[in-house]
Amino acid sequence: MPPIVEIRQVSEHAGQEVVLQGWLYNLRESGKLLFPLFRDGTGIIQGVVVKSAVPPEVFESVRGLTQESSLRVTGKVRADKRAPGGFELDVVNVEVLQRVPAETPYPITPKDHGIEFLMDHRHLWLRSTRQRAILGVRHEIIKAVRDFFDNRGFTLVDTPIFTPAACEGTTTLFEVNYFEEKAYLTQSGQLYNEAAAMAVGKTYCFGPTFRAEKSKTRRHLTEFWMVEPEVAYAHLDDAMTLGEEMVAFIVERVLEKRRPELQILERNVENLEKIKTPFPRMTYDEAVKILQSKGSEIQWGGDFGATDETMLSEGSDKPLLVHRYPSQVKAFYMAPDPERPEVALCVDMLAPEGYGEVIGGGERLADLALLEQRIDEHKLPRKAFEWYLDLRRYGTVPHAGFGMGIERAVAWICGLEHVRETIPFARMLNRLTP
Repeated sequence: MPPIVEIRQVSEHAGQEVVLQGWLYNLRESGKLLFPLFRDGTGIIQGVVVKSAVPPEVFESVRGLTQESSLRVTGKVRADKRAPGGFELDVVNVEVLQRVPAETPYPITPKDHGIEFLMDHRHLWLRSTRQRAILGVRHEIIKAVRDFFDNRGFTLVDTPIFTPAACEGTTTLFEVNYFEEKAYLTQSGQLYNEAAAMAVGKTYCFGPTFRAEKSKTRRHLTEFWMVEPEVAYAHLDDAMTLGEEMVAFIVERVLEKRRPELQILERNVENLEKIKTPFPRMTYDEAVKILQSKGSEIQWGGDFGATDETMLSEGSDKPLLVHRYPSQVKAFYMAPDPERPEVALCVDMLAPEGYGEVIGGGERLADLALLEQRIDEHKLPRKAFEWYLDLRRYGTVPHAGFGMGIERAVAWICGLEHVRETIPFARMLNRLTP
């Protein structure tokens, strides 16, 4: 029996007979020739079925195939410079595992479909060339993130999904019943990451996070994935340097490994090739002045909206690091600047091309008394944070870190209009299915 190979491997089998396992992507007929397109998740290849070269039942079987019918195809790999990918398959036999009924055809066709229709059929839309390209880039970004931290001596520590209290503000919590208690889906693994950093020095967590934000913007999901490193004995500048080095590493890896996918997505790779360290930096104070000069109504003390972030990144080829925001707009655990207590030692990284914040982080508050005060000011349940306060009672040190949302990074690197395409099954304000 010929070897079973993936389409991405056919170049290694030129002149040989192989078996492909996949689905019919499209079918074209020209007289006594059939040109089926097969896909298997690793690529697409054109088959050629010559009526005189195969049994009549094979020709008729292929001729009657419907889109997305599942198949096992036997054929000889032939090099052809005119073919996409440089190879075609001279088909000798087709075994149909499941023929999609003609009376109930595959719902996604080459015609234009509305976004709601496509999202309702997301389980099928994933099969399209564009969506598979996005999934490939997402995979590469996640692998690059892990390689970056693993190669630098970081230890992956998994943090819990169920948490007893808020991390990023009480207004965006998903509350769940946890036996006889209330619990919440995690907004961030950061607080637990701080505990891990005191154990292993350099740590990161990587998992799903949840925000009950009633937002319908192109940047928001209610469930998204985040990577969060934390480093003991680190300060704000260390976190900023680590963040820009990580982002530059990710972009370089995607350019190295996923150019075919970027081409499918029609991404301007010249823009990505400019993402080299160091990145430009500015203080919040400087950012406010720039925004005001551009007509923004932002006043000192206010947080930046999407429009503000886009205006700040205009004209910059690289991500922009904005640091030292007012403490009042940042989380309770952010350390104050010793020279200006009204601002926090924090940073947001704003992606170019209007993609907004991709990283948020900074130096954590290490002083026990001040942390207790902040918890009280934010009206957080003291009991739920006693374990967190222990980190300041027993060997507290300066420490810093950040979080990067994978979906926003995928949207920026792929050049996507909306984050709903960056994750296999998006969860948004009005979408819980499929």
